[in-house]
Amino acid sequence: MGGCFSKPKPGAALPTVELKIEVVLPEKERGKEELSASGKGSPRAYQGNGTARHFHTEERLPTPHPYPSPQDCVEAAVCHVKDLENGQMREVELGWGKVLLVKDNGEFHALGHKCPHYGAPLVKGVLSRGRVRCPWHGACFNISTGDLEDFPGLDSLHKFQVKIEKEKVYVRASKQALQLQRRTKVMAKCISPSAGYSGSTNVLIVGAGAAGLVCAETLRQEGFSDRIVLCTLDRHLPYDRPKLSKSLDTQPEQLALRPKEFFRAYGIEVLTEAQVVTVDVRNKKVVFKDGFKLEYSKLLLAPGSSPKTLSCKGKEVENVFTIRTPEDANRVVRLARGRNVVVVGAGFLGMEVAAYLTEKAHSVSVVELEETPFRRFLGERVGRALMKMFENNRVKFYMQTEVSELRAQEGKLKEVVLKSSKVVRADVCVVGIGAVPATGFLRQSGIGLDSRGFIPVNKMMQTNVPGVFAAGDAVTFPLAWRNNRRVNIPHWQMAHAQGRVAAQNMLAQEAEISTVPYLWTAMFGKSLRYTGYGEGFDDVIIQGDLEELKFVAFYTKGDEVIAVASMNYDPIVSKVAEVLASGRAIRKREVETGDMSWLTGKGS
Repeated sequence: MGGCFSKPKPGAALPTVELKIEVVLPEKERGKEELSASGKGSPRAYQGNGTARHFHTEERLPTPHPYPSPQDCVEAAVCHVKDLENGQMREVELGWGKVLLVKDNGEFHALGHKCPHYGAPLVKGVLSRGRVRCPWHGACFNISTGDLEDFPGLDSLHKFQVKIEKEKVYVRASKQALQLQRRTKVMAKCISPSAGYSGSTNVLIVGAGAAGLVCAETLRQEGFSDRIVLCTLDRHLPYDRPKLSKSLDTQPEQLALRPKEFFRAYGIEVLTEAQVVTVDVRNKKVVFKDGFKLEYSKLLLAPGSSPKTLSCKGKEVENVFTIRTPEDANRVVRLARGRNVVVVGAGFLGMEVAAYLTEKAHSVSVVELEETPFRRFLGERVGRALMKMFENNRVKFYMQTEVSELRAQEGKLKEVVLKSSKVVRADVCVVGIGAVPATGFLRQSGIGLDSRGFIPVNKMMQTNVPGVFAAGDAVTFPLAWRNNRRVNIPHWQMAHAQGRVAAQNMLAQEAEISTVPYLWTAMFGKSLRYTGYGEGFDDVIIQGDLEELKFVAFYTKGDEVIAVASMNYDPIVSKVAEVLASGRAIRKREVETGDMSWLTGKGS
């Protein structure tokens, strides 16, 4: 039994440095990066119809055959053995498609050449410690197997055969694999006899974001064949939520992370529009809002967060939005065309929305309490440079103030009144002032929550209750490379990593979370990348040119670099992420000198 359905009814400035590794993507490549769909072709979202469906084992996804026929294969000499140095990568053509050729420790490896997450050219990424890291969003792939080792994304790379004959390097590949450019790992199917009985499940996952989906997929990849139920408040199958604020008119079916056939094929049941109201840890049971009860053996809590709303006078007027679902995003862009938009909050969500609406709305204004956008996250100087980019695109800022009133005309928003007594015309208002963990339903459960409502977990993503794990935006966890400091990191990549660790520990594999945080944003066709954990930084060292938006910013605390951000300096952030992941500390003096040899691989 698998697929997506609704629940049964109750009872059923230093000098500019030139980097040798610098790669600037052409504008058209960069546009593709942020807006391409996550899959090949648009997977269709699947709307549940209120009944549980039974699926037959023959209903399965088309997957490349593990032993392709000779007719499906192509083989060619791609280079001489001396053409590549150790540690070098090259894209080679095989007629039916390109392959990434890697030379490491004297051995050649051939892999898919594009990152399955958003299609980044991996040849422009970073090769280190037997893996290649994507230059755009930091996903890592093992060069010996092609397997995905760090996130974001769900799929691995194809691995192709290499042979050396008479000093020439030959690559043999399946034509189908060359065209697919992604490989879904082999997964178990559900064979649990309890699948016919809706009242109990082996694994229950509350929340169907990245953490919940990766947990379910990891269980199947590891051979788990019992029942898995994933439940979500959303109407949709798991989707690419970070894209909502970057591309507001993307349709739900274009955002789907997996097609509905995938869930059927692997027996991952998805309950849509399903709200858990209580968790009974003693009897291992959850109760849904409509009274439906479900018993579990293992539980993953990945409920995410809820957007904060305004509490000012007039907060109930029409056309004031937070962006949580595709429907929210689609409605905002529809109402904003040719109208006046006010965005409250100059963090990532607010600034992405403002950037996207500039070409569609008549006017876009941003209201923010701080002096500059992103100030706490990126610092004053980077924040100011980004603010200038927005002002050059006709965005007006009202800083160091907040909303005191929303005024309506015939029930619909007409004006936003600021505490500075300025009145701004507004037909649509988007609120992006942060979020709170969606953990209210756990208050009486005995599952530990901290004073802010986050769920504390250990490195294995376990809560204080045996058999109950938590992952994603709603948790605090010990960050290994910052001396196990307890942190909350509400990023897409981190949710993936935590979902996998939770699944591994449900299977008693004793895995620990060790990933280095990596995030990105895109505004006006420019991408900002960031790695590390910069909270509490006391200095920012900038190399490059802020005015030109071609820079690297190193965030330091004491004498250590704790985070790095860059624009138009790929793949430097991926290089830094790899250095941090290897356990090596980066000292402030190393980046103050402007000597980047440690980054280009010439240093220690």
